Amino acid sequence: MSTQTFRLPDVGEGLTEAEIVTWRVAPGDTVAVNDVVVEIETAKSLVELPSPFEGVVGELLASEGDTVEVGSPIITIAAEGASPAVAPEAAEPAADASGSVLVGYGSTGTVNSRRRKPAERPAAASGGVIAKPPIRKLARDLGVDLGTVVPSGAAGEVTRDDVVKQASQASVFRNIETPEWNAVREETIPVARPAAPPADDREESIPVRGVRKATASAMTSSAYTAPHVSVWVDVDASRTMELVKRLKASPDFADTKVSPLLIMARAVIWAVRRTPMVNAAWIETGEGAQIRVRHYVNLGIAAATPRGLLVPNIKDAQELNTRDLARALEKLTLTAREGKTTPADQQGGTITITNIGVFGVDAGTPIINPGEVGIIALGAIRQKPWVVDGEVRPRWVTTVSGSFDHRVVDGDGVSRFVADVASILEEPALLLD
Repeated sequence: MSTQTFRLPDVGEGLTEAEIVTWRVAPGDTVAVNDVVVEIETAKSLVELPSPFEGVVGELLASEGDTVEVGSPIITIAAEGASPAVAPEAAEPAADASGSVLVGYGSTGTVNSRRRKPAERPAAASGGVIAKPPIRKLARDLGVDLGTVVPSGAAGEVTRDDVVKQASQASVFRNIETPEWNAVREETIPVARPAAPPADDREESIPVRGVRKATASAMTSSAYTAPHVSVWVDVDASRTMELVKRLKASPDFADTKVSPLLIMARAVIWAVRRTPMVNAAWIETGEGAQIRVRHYVNLGIAAATPRGLLVPNIKDAQELNTRDLARALEKLTLTAREGKTTPADQQGGTITITNIGVFGVDAGTPIINPGEVGIIALGAIRQKPWVVDGEVRPRWVTTVSGSFDHRVVDGDGVSRFVADVASILEEPALLLD
């Protein structure tokens, strides 16, 4: 048959539906096997779907913004030289050598961008700016005008780091780049007054789907299933700030971003060894409930992204030294901002950190990530008066707070764990033990 139909596949996370975000092709375009044809949003991530066929695009069977069930036809592709048309029967995507169902999702994990016809291949846009489509999307998500970005790529193209650096100077992400990282800055930031809505547009309805739908379902289930207990403690984090400053100046960290979150992550991993029940899971089985204690740490980092809340995790974080952990945190953050966090990176977490300090918030009572027992929050680090050796001195102070599943861990364990985290932030030298 000269025309084949590509049906929406399950991209490896058991999804039942996905939203069509952006078509990368149009009717009449020529595509090869593995060329990206569409970007979809699942309940967990943005995914680029490569074509399992080669030929000429016939019809786009779903519009951008449509929610499509797995198995539904989304595009037809005719062999070159044939007349593009909708095929009466859909061909199954071929499996590659690794056994992957979808071409382009094999063992290498690489996906090629689609080939454009020579006449439509853009060398640059936006006033001569050269940037790949994912970089342009990241710029749009972060509100960055590519025309204002100084490119650092070898061919004069704008890179991901260029966009993030520009965004750090004009958005909420600026706190991630400052020496204090999540310390509240002293200067006054002018705030524009929001425009009044039109008289006939006082309310707006937003469909609940994608990440928001998944987050709502998970948080509701967690809140009504796990009995939460929350605790918090104020901490003198001055020595943590001094350590961060020294690490920033170290040649070993010259190409790596360092922040108090790095010390917080090390503190959580250290404290888990002393109170392993906070790293456990409550499991319901046919023979009754079980508590499964994990002797490894897949450290989740709650990340606020343009698409909503994502919680990717660093696998086996307990095996990483400080420099490798810093690099893993940086990669996790940048990937999450781009909306490219994979489903696998969001599965299997054992305990989560949420950094509410970047928003100037001191403390909170976060909801536990499903499948875990604890979540701990790092508040804003501010200079405050603090009593040291009987004298009041200005110190960098933060609040460590957290929520825990009371079915698994009791008050003494919760208190010991939070106190241990606080003790590391107060004296990071304890990590040398």
